[in-house]
Amino acid sequence: MPDLAANAADLTAAVDVALPGVRQDLERLVRIPSIWADPAHADDTQRSADAVAGLARAAGAADVTIIAAEGGAPAVVAHWPAPAGKPTILLYAHHDVQPTGGDENWTTPPFEPSERDGRLYGRGAADDKAGVMTHLAVLRAYDGHPPIGVTLFIEGEEESGSPTLPALLHEHHELLTCDVIVIADSANPAVDVPALTTSLRGLVDVVVEVAMLERPAHSGVFGGPVGDALTALCRTLATLHDENGEVAVAGLVHGTSEAPDLDEATFRSDASLLDGVELLGSGPIVERTWQKPAVAVLGIDAPRVAEASNVLLPHARAMVSLRLAPGDSAPKAQDALADHLRAHVPWGARVTVKPGPGTAEPFSLDATGNAYDAARRAFSTAYGNDAVETGMGGSIPFIAAFARTFPGAAVLVTGVGDPASRWHGIDESLDLGMFRRGVLAEALLLAELAGTE
Repeated sequence: MPDLAANAADLTAAVDVALPGVRQDLERLVRIPSIWADPAHADDTQRSADAVAGLARAAGAADVTIIAAEGGAPAVVAHWPAPAGKPTILLYAHHDVQPTGGDENWTTPPFEPSERDGRLYGRGAADDKAGVMTHLAVLRAYDGHPPIGVTLFIEGEEESGSPTLPALLHEHHELLTCDVIVIADSANPAVDVPALTTSLRGLVDVVVEVAMLERPAHSGVFGGPVGDALTALCRTLATLHDENGEVAVAGLVHGTSEAPDLDEATFRSDASLLDGVELLGSGPIVERTWQKPAVAVLGIDAPRVAEASNVLLPHARAMVSLRLAPGDSAPKAQDALADHLRAHVPWGARVTVKPGPGTAEPFSLDATGNAYDAARRAFSTAYGNDAVETGMGGSIPFIAAFARTFPGAAVLVTGVGDPASRWHGIDESLDLGMFRRGVLAEALLLAELAGTE
């Protein structure tokens, strides 16, 4: 076993030397609005990939390639060959980002990074350009000569559900073959408490449309005996939860968790819940967010209030999103959701339910073995606290794809987000102190896996 204390001293010094330049390059990446989901930003996403490729070359990569599947976003693959007898680790992150949700809602412009109270604000500062730069910072700390083989894989369409990732993994299998996979796209429970994410919920979406009339009808002349489609749709959507807020769709998996529960006041604050608004469901919060299904209405097609007129609407539709507990099946759960909606439409209204754009299988792993032990040692040294195993309420569709493609590789799901990072939200941010600890932890992990300093 390597001398972790000696490694920590040397690598801490090397990380601290690298971090100022890393910070500058992170800010440079944040300035690129790589919103792959918006076709208007396709060129920006290509610029982002080009920038990451340039950073990989500067970090000493032996080769750097930008790849893409048919119709997919550009991804970057770079290699640092393994010394004789040493394993190869694949370091994953993604360079695409979410839409801003309205630039005017941000305290500072979302693509102009700014620091406040030790946090770097900007879209992608945490999710997931911090993951990109964590990997590159480690390679800089090793001066381009890591003690094990490294494959850097930076995807460009994770925020769109990674639709072409399976094709990339199939087409470039040999290019990506590895012994250990680190997914830097998760979060820690606190800025000084590292986590290994061992379960994630899955995701399915459906679009439900309700029809009542062939055409709009006057609400005064016909209203009363004749209903409207929007009201019928609202009544249907209201059946998705019971009176306690539990998901009422039959046939879904519900799990349990032995993890310590989250503090409710902190959870409410992190979620920006208004005073007096109740939490839905029952049981520990960690079970409700990690091990139980959750359903939400993401959008409704109907006239805007300013455009409303006195007519009965002939049809209305909505996007419904369902998060799945580990152990469930995405196709089965999607069928259960569709069956529920069809069964609960009132008044004989016609209903059609079609699959939506989002789908991801839930995922769980057994975090035992040498790679996980090495990670725990590295993380506890870097953070000053033991690593904990956590679940994640969100979905990362590609993790199951990696596990299927490389069944012999250990998958470590980590990251440098925390509850205050506001991933996908307004004023997304990265705690810079945690970022430093995350870089050191990954650098120590490579040393641990090498078995040498």
